[in-house]
Amino acid sequence: MNREEALKLVRKYVRNEALVRHMLSVEAAMRFYARQFGQDEEQWAIAGLLHDYDWEIHPTIEEHPLSGLSLLREKGVAEEIIEAIAGHADHTGVPRASLIAKALYACDEVTGLITAVALVRPSRSLHDLTPKSVKKKWKDRSFAAGADRTMIAASAEEFGVELWQHVDNVIMAMRNIAKDLDLEGSLQDQEKS
Repeated sequence: MNREEALKLVRKYVRNEALVRHMLSVEAAMRFYARQFGQDEEQWAIAGLLHDYDWEIHPTIEEHPLSGLSLLREKGVAEEIIEAIAGHADHTGVPRASLIAKALYACDEVTGLITAVALVRPSRSLHDLTPKSVKKKWKDRSFAAGADRTMIAASAEEFGVELWQHVDNVIMAMRNIAKDLDLEGSLQDQEKS
């Protein structure tokens, strides 16, 4: 499956634009790390893009993501991607043995926290967002309470990347698609200068 086919699959099964933007964020982060680790960028990106494609079909932890894997197999998705998607949540019990699986696990939850922080900034932009800004909100457990900080920290450690470096990396990756995420805000030209 190529990126275009993966995006068509996402668009077929996902109506919630916030969820689509989340999957695009994870795709961007996975692309970043694939380049950093010399891995297959398209394969890693597709894993990020598809990881939550079935959430609206199977919206419970008992079903997601395991119930959606058979369709991915039918569509010819590589088994390594399927295994990474199967292990991207702790509740599945699927071990994360490969680097792509560890990367997906590490990139998933943190993108939501980064997005939440960007959305409450006056600029509503990723272009002026820093790990320091995320760290301030990290300490406020009532902010983005659904973002599991323990899991974010543990997943970065499992992936072998220091937490705040990981946050910085993911912010940088997400900046590349800020327009698609509606997070360019009022500072969209800042990076160009």
